Amino acid sequence: MKAICVFCGSSYGTRDSYAEAARTTGRAIADSGYALVYGGARVGLMGTVADAALEAGGKVIGVLPRALQDKEIGHEGLTELHLVGSMHERKAMMADLSDAFIALPGGVGTLEEIFEVWTWGQLGYHQKPCGFLNIDGYYDHLIRFLDHQTDEGFTKKVMRDMAQIAETPEDMLDLFRAYEPPSAPKWIKRDET
Repeated sequence: MKAICVFCGSSYGTRDSYAEAARTTGRAIADSGYALVYGGARVGLMGTVADAALEAGGKVIGVLPRALQDKEIGHEGLTELHLVGSMHERKAMMADLSDAFIALPGGVGTLEEIFEVWTWGQLGYHQKPCGFLNIDGYYDHLIRFLDHQTDEGFTKKVMRDMAQIAETPEDMLDLFRAYEPPSAPKWIKRDET
């Protein structure tokens, strides 16, 4: 692994622990010698994770649609800032630049981003690990729902298990280093789950 992508909120959320987790994640990525790839903004948890990685001496690569740069939310102190034409281009470039993906607490955009790269992994488009950093139980309900999808036969257990779950960034990085992509096909037949 050379670069880890972090998806997270452009807001801070209601708990101080979310911002602290973003700081810890940025530092852990930089301290491990990985580059941080993220959405390029200076606001919310996005700005926090980037600032922490930069303060720790890490390389930080932002990818931001020009329309958002025009709204002055772009981070100006990054190692690299790529301006792209659309959210689709943003996600594709972030995926290309990254070797693993972490979802910190965030909103609908965060979920959309992590679910897309996880889906690409399930379909065999890449073999990169994806994970949810479950700070203070933020993703507990989602994790239960993902298990429910598996129980109801819509997701194979091996595909569900592709989504790594950790409570600290250090534990997530350890899971990523040990990650083995599944060799089983995604498709579910009526007689198997």
